[in-house]
Amino acid sequence: MSLFITKPLEQLLAQASESEKGLKRTLGATNLVALGIGAIIGAGLFVRTAAAAGQAAGPAVTLSFVVAAVGCAFAGLCYAEFAAMIPIAGSAYAYSYVTMGELVAWIIGWALIMEYALGAATVSIAWSEYLNKLLHGGIPYAWSHSPFEGYTDSAGVVHQGIVNAPALIILLLLTLLLIKGTSESAFVNAIIVFIKVSIVLIFIVVGWKFINPANHTPYFIPEGTPSVTDSAGKVLADYSGVFKHGWGGVLGGAAIVFFAFIGFDAVSTAAQEAKNPKRDMPIGILGSLVVCTILYILFGHVLTGVANWKDFVDPEKGREASVAYAIHSYMPGYDWLATAVTVAILAGFSSVILVMLLGQSRVFYTMSGDGLIPKVFSELHPKFKTPYKSNWILFVFVGLFAAFVPGHVAGDLTSFGTLFAFVLVSIGVLILRVKSPNIERPFRSPLSSPYFPIVPILGALICAAMIVALDAQTLTVAFVWMAIGLVVYFTYGKNNSNLRKKS
Repeated sequence: MSLFITKPLEQLLAQASESEKGLKRTLGATNLVALGIGAIIGAGLFVRTAAAAGQAAGPAVTLSFVVAAVGCAFAGLCYAEFAAMIPIAGSAYAYSYVTMGELVAWIIGWALIMEYALGAATVSIAWSEYLNKLLHGGIPYAWSHSPFEGYTDSAGVVHQGIVNAPALIILLLLTLLLIKGTSESAFVNAIIVFIKVSIVLIFIVVGWKFINPANHTPYFIPEGTPSVTDSAGKVLADYSGVFKHGWGGVLGGAAIVFFAFIGFDAVSTAAQEAKNPKRDMPIGILGSLVVCTILYILFGHVLTGVANWKDFVDPEKGREASVAYAIHSYMPGYDWLATAVTVAILAGFSSVILVMLLGQSRVFYTMSGDGLIPKVFSELHPKFKTPYKSNWILFVFVGLFAAFVPGHVAGDLTSFGTLFAFVLVSIGVLILRVKSPNIERPFRSPLSSPYFPIVPILGALICAAMIVALDAQTLTVAFVWMAIGLVVYFTYGKNNSNLRKKS
């Protein structure tokens, strides 16, 4: 039997309509937009902005956001078409199963683990950094960093991590909330979103008057910029690569900040819990993307204008907790804002972790229902109707990464998983337009007909280009992870596939 056997669309639609047998439909359009913003505005804005500026783009990180947003816009339109047409948990995995077959669906499902699970790990690491900032370094470096992280300070003292304990604590608390229920989680998320968007707007408005135009000159990192090292000679940033300066640096920065946009596709994983998915899913996906893109560009402009991009390379300056650093160092009289921002960021990070864990558990729920992973991942709590066993397993997996893997490694792998999903979803829209042209499409992405497929082609090409712009180490680890996934598929998933058993 072919490795590319496809799941009948009719079967998937029937599965989506059986809501009384599975997940509860409790989310409206407002909940979905808030869910998207909750996932989008977090580590990507407050941590990855500084990382992209310091490592690749400089002040032109605003253009990196534009490039990333354009790729997201094309992919977002494709996601919206699929989510309205096939309102089921599983997101890109479910869409690929219908259009490109089981093997491709498995590959994208495995890649989504990098997007959602490692996304949650990355943000929990950032949550730990900001908690330590709020406590003025009260948590010892050893107990708030990975054992693979360390640096030598200006006094020659070596600091080495052991385990990131705060990251584990926040993951545990949010796992318990998710087990309690989706509507409760959405309510908490909505409150957090209001708080953090308000603080972002305050920083933009107040910080605007502290912008130093000299910090935006030159706008791109010049070719030939020397590497930055710490006091022990360890290289903190190398600008010799093609994606580390100039316009190449903008694309490299886009690959880094792309992590900031993964929230809108997480909305699609909640399609089976939407009250009116045909109308509300496109609103949730595209609405959250538009709002956050505008905020990102303004935020990046202000942050790199208030503080010089070179400050965001040094861990003793602005690499960790970059926003609070910029306020303390360059916005006199606004220390209260730094504290407010830090509190809001902690709350914001919490909502991002919440949505990422939600998204991953729903992907597992659908894959388990198809027989590709063990049934334990689709077992629902008898009272709360949530995949509670999946949540606990996910906590262990994500917790190990959060506790022992450096944040930048997990973050770049998350970008790979996201971009890979976007490429396949974009291609999937075009395939389904050819295979099933007459099926009802409550939302149709523009310029996506088989004869004029501008949106899906550009979405796939731009996202593929950003994959290429990721660093070699990230790509190597990602492909090793995908190879492990193929081994799991051929030893378990292929032999237990419900679709193959019925054929």
